[in-house]
Amino acid sequence: MKIRSAVSVLILAVSFFIGCSKKEFSQTQSPEPTAVVDPSTAGSITGTVKFEGTPPVFRPIDMSAEAACVRANPKPVVPPVVVLGDHGALANVAVYIKSGLGVYHFDTPTDPAVLDQVNCMYTPRILAMMVNQPFEVKNTDPTTHNIHPIPRDNRSWNRSLAAGEPPYTTTFTHPELAIPIVCNIHPWMRAYLFVFANPYYDITTKAGTFELKGLPPGTYTIEAWHERFGTQDVSVTVGPKESKRISFTFTPESH
Repeated sequence: MKIRSAVSVLILAVSFFIGCSKKEFSQTQSPEPTAVVDPSTAGSITGTVKFEGTPPVFRPIDMSAEAACVRANPKPVVPPVVVLGDHGALANVAVYIKSGLGVYHFDTPTDPAVLDQVNCMYTPRILAMMVNQPFEVKNTDPTTHNIHPIPRDNRSWNRSLAAGEPPYTTTFTHPELAIPIVCNIHPWMRAYLFVFANPYYDITTKAGTFELKGLPPGTYTIEAWHERFGTQDVSVTVGPKESKRISFTFTPESH
């Protein structure tokens, strides 16, 4: 009888523990996003990114080990780390919402984010997309390339893409900033991929401008990222149907 009683108590204790664990687990799960942005109240944030000072100087890339790359680039190629436009406009800056958005549902784009390999360089240098959006890698060069993303939170992979081979398409399932992409065959090739859970991001061109449109009213931290100069943050409050304008300025001392 004592043994049976002890077993019964043990079973009840285990059942209680499992029940509590299930309850605790269910309470810690993030709710499925159901809110949608009301376009009638949505606002926007626009702005510019500039560089002030003397820009760093980079040596031309040595492509002599790959004849196809030399033929594709009759002139010296400088690594496109710091790309400037008129009046110090800074290109290749990722601008995005760092915090303040809340829980909203956004449709996943069906059009792919495309990374090409042209003249033995990744194009574009900085690319942004949404979680689970198709990511397409093309090779328009007459030589084989190797695509090797190095993520922290997403699945790592490494794939060769021969000349004339169809594009390779995959997805990234978790948000992640500045995933380095390298080519193990041509070590000078580099790109950075941003994966977001929302559509509020932009990459500056040589005009140095960006736009985050369709924002619900709120107070946001907007971050600008550059591969050489690091990040800068600005806090912005956007009211219903309001448009705000901000700017970022990087210097040689930025990091």
